[in-house]
Amino acid sequence: MTLSLRPAQAADIDAIGTLHYDSRIAAYRDFVPIAGLQALSPEMLSAWWRERFTYEAETHRLTVAEVDGRTVGFSYVGPEEEHTAGVGQLYAIHLDPATQGRGFGRALMTDALAAMRDQGCGSAVLWVLDGNAHARRFYERGGWRPDGREREELMGAAPTRQLRYARGWLGESA
Repeated sequence: MTLSLRPAQAADIDAIGTLHYDSRIAAYRDFVPIAGLQALSPEMLSAWWRERFTYEAETHRLTVAEVDGRTVGFSYVGPEEEHTAGVGQLYAIHLDPATQGRGFGRALMTDALAAMRDQGCGSAVLWVLDGNAHARRFYERGGWRPDGREREELMGAAPTRQLRYARGWLGESA
C-alpha cells in the first residue's frame, strides 16, 4: 500500500466532497450534533469544493492523497484569510476514517507546509474545532500551538468553537 500525493484535478472533486462528508461525520460526531454534520450532503460539499477549486486556483492548492488509485485524503492551503503578509493557512486536512493512523495525515501536513513555504510563507495558521482532541494532538505533534484566538461558527445550526493554531518557521519538518 503506497501513498501518492498529487495536485487535485476537476475530476477529483466528487471524491473529495464525499471524503470530506465521511471525515466530518467520523471526526466530529461526538461533539457536534449529527443534524449539524448532515446539513451539508456529500453533493453539497462537492459543489462547495468545485467552486473553491475554480475561484481560488491561482492562490490555493488542493492536494489529493491516493492509495492504489483511491482517494484517501486531501489537504487545502493558501494565503491566510486575513491576508497577513508571509503567513499561509492550512484550511483542511481530511482523511478517509478507515486510513487514519497510517501516516497519511502526516504526509499531507508535510506537503502542505512545503507548499506554503514555496509560496513565500514563513509561518502558518489553521483553525481547529475545540472539541476535536484527536486533531489538536495531531497538530501539536506537528509543531502547531494555540495562539489564543478563538471564533464561533455554525456547522448546520450547531455553533462550534474553534481555536486558531500557529506554526513558526516552515523550514522545519512536521
